[in-house]
Amino acid sequence: MAMQRFFLGLVMLVAGGYLFFDNIIVSNSFSFGYSLYRTGGVNFTTGMLFIPFIFGIGMIFYNPNNDLGWVLALITLVLLLFGVISSLQIHMRTMSAFNLMMILGLFIGGLGLFLSAFRRPK
Repeated sequence: MAMQRFFLGLVMLVAGGYLFFDNIIVSNSFSFGYSLYRTGGVNFTTGMLFIPFIFGIGMIFYNPNNDLGWVLALITLVLLLFGVISSLQIHMRTMSAFNLMMILGLFIGGLGLFLSAFRRPK
């Protein structure tokens, strides 16, 4: 009985999760002219971040033991990654209340069945 609850819950959980994430739209506004940071009235764009990155890469190729080159390259990559993630816009598709209730019912019901399979019988 526990195995049936486990597999039925797992199938419902996966189906509900798939349908939920399938109805999410992710878009971004990341481009070379996109303003990532503003410091002291100066906008730092994504294109400006490539300047220290290029210098860091040049320093690494000239001398691989140069710590400043590694620091410049790594910090710039982290800032670019943060800029890409922070520029994401997440929206739900338009759907009826019935569709949303069915998706959430599948997901939450599946989670309940899945977790109840791990309970010890009394």
